[in-house]
Amino acid sequence: MTSNFVDYVKIFVRSGKGGAGSAHLLRVKYNAKAGPDGGDGGRGGHVILKGSTQRWTLLHLKYTKHVFACDGGNGGENLRTGAQGDDSVLEVPLGCVCRDADTGETIGEVTEDGQQLIIARGGRGGLGNDHFKSPTNRTPRYAQPGEPAVERTIIIELKMLADVGLVGFPNAGKSTFLSVVSAARPQIADYPFTTLVPNLGIVKYHDDQSFCIADIPGIIEGASEGKGLGLRFLRHIERNSILLFMVSCESLDIKKEYKILLNELKRYNPELLDKQRILAVTKCDMLDDTMRRQLQKTLPRTIPTIMISAVSGLNITEIKDLIFAKLNEPQSL
Repeated sequence: MTSNFVDYVKIFVRSGKGGAGSAHLLRVKYNAKAGPDGGDGGRGGHVILKGSTQRWTLLHLKYTKHVFACDGGNGGENLRTGAQGDDSVLEVPLGCVCRDADTGETIGEVTEDGQQLIIARGGRGGLGNDHFKSPTNRTPRYAQPGEPAVERTIIIELKMLADVGLVGFPNAGKSTFLSVVSAARPQIADYPFTTLVPNLGIVKYHDDQSFCIADIPGIIEGASEGKGLGLRFLRHIERNSILLFMVSCESLDIKKEYKILLNELKRYNPELLDKQRILAVTKCDMLDDTMRRQLQKTLPRTIPTIMISAVSGLNITEIKDLIFAKLNEPQSL
């Protein structure tokens, strides 16, 4: 089945070239050489990325291979400026990064609704001959050509914008948790790799406040080296404020599993370790009070931990309180 979630596209773009300036000479009755009156050429159109909250994926650009802006018009007589070439605007979801496919250079990021990022600038129009007249050259017969178009191949990548990113191995209960705390309805089943694309959910909190959670597809060991779909998955957590690690209580060694996840993030991008972290032990409805107390002794001491169950509701309110408190902690300078 083809997914409707597309987070990577590669497109060839070309801006419009600038219009040529005019070298026209004015001719009127009784004065065959009344002087230069050539107008300037118009600017070529830009290729622009525009942020839109109405877009959640790059699906609409999946089959777009070429994008061309319009050329600027040539200047005319009577100092008429050529028409400006129409821009070509591509709407993208918030959180997109645009890179040059050949050099790897980051052109820019789109993170706000309505933000416009010029990725291929239209050529400037050439100056008409009227600009070149002087006391020693009253009838210049030359004008500037317009600047050429800019051609480049770009890569647009979507990185999810969310307050909280769920990090864990496949089948850790991330999708079930998201479905309980928000109105999101991700695909859920009792086998690994049920989630193949990120899901976003809005968690309502007290007094009409809310925060956004991204359910990232399960990470596997070696994801930072590109195993599975690791690199595609990992880039979606780069923009999250908090990383909520989720490990099932069925794990043979929760501390070891947490360290493996942490190591994959570190190898992908060491800056991810600067983010706030919480460890949630999932599926704890399968444990009695004694087993929970014993398990608590084995958990890491360097990170806030909490035992939850999305099925029974165990500590669901408490984990929302913890997340909200972390999101609203004053930032240290």
